[in-house]
Amino acid sequence: MSNPDVKRNFYQGVILAIITTIIWSGNFIIARGVFEEIPPVSLAFCRWSLAAFIIFFLGLKKFRSEKQVVFKNWKYLFWVSLTGITLFNTFIYVAGHYTSAINLALIGTTSSPVFAIIISAIFLKEAITSLRILGLLLCIAGIVTLLSKGSLETLLAFRFSPGDAWILASAFVFSIYTVLVRRKPAAISPITFLFCIFITGSLLLLPAFIVEQAVTKPIVWSNHLLGSILYLGIGASVISYFCWNAAIARIGSVRTALFGNLIPVFSTLEAVWLLGEKITLIHLVSGALVILGLIIANSRKASAVKLKPAYEQ
Repeated sequence: MSNPDVKRNFYQGVILAIITTIIWSGNFIIARGVFEEIPPVSLAFCRWSLAAFIIFFLGLKKFRSEKQVVFKNWKYLFWVSLTGITLFNTFIYVAGHYTSAINLALIGTTSSPVFAIIISAIFLKEAITSLRILGLLLCIAGIVTLLSKGSLETLLAFRFSPGDAWILASAFVFSIYTVLVRRKPAAISPITFLFCIFITGSLLLLPAFIVEQAVTKPIVWSNHLLGSILYLGIGASVISYFCWNAAIARIGSVRTALFGNLIPVFSTLEAVWLLGEKITLIHLVSGALVILGLIIANSRKASAVKLKPAYEQ
């Protein structure tokens, strides 16, 4: 691949990752906004059922032409579906019932890139570089500054709760999904890939959805709830997953995972836009740290300066 092609792929990957994080940043806002209207598994099932319905019509023809390679790789597709669809957002929605917004965003956005780096180093033999670690630490520093509002007292008061464990679990399974996507067989097209995991993930959610509906109060549908599910099913699922998987294919799982640190930054901007909140100096400082960290972690030197993995020492 020529140098211009490499550059084009890199910039395309960065843009796709940023688009995804902008859309995904609304996921936390919606989850918090409807948690009293719909239980967590039901929210996840409605979201992914809608996404599966859309992808069915978009991808059926392509799936039929690739079904042999799909059936050959069914075990791989099962694990991708389980981690990226069935468990990831369901854990977030469960966590939202038990933990504060600061814990939700802090644990979820900072731990997933760390998990992805470790998993990629162990299973994909991706290099952990000194500059990449520096960039990751700057990202974490930016997120901590944003969510603690620059207050040491707020940071020191941080405690784990059952909800924190759920969001930590969501970050872990999503990091597995991000790394697994890097191993997608080339013979499976992006549309067929999403066709398989959206439908499989929804079916895996079905038993838990049935049980939850049997033991919780009926869902009271409203325009607000329907609009939220449409956003999640179309924007945060179909569009975002196309963009995220395409970004992974272009810049790798570790680099792509780092862009997850932009989610709380974009969430802040959305809060200003939608809720009329004001941007403070803390927002500017934290945003600058995250952006600087991403630039450093994705620089050429970050891919050239290697740290020897622990298992090789």
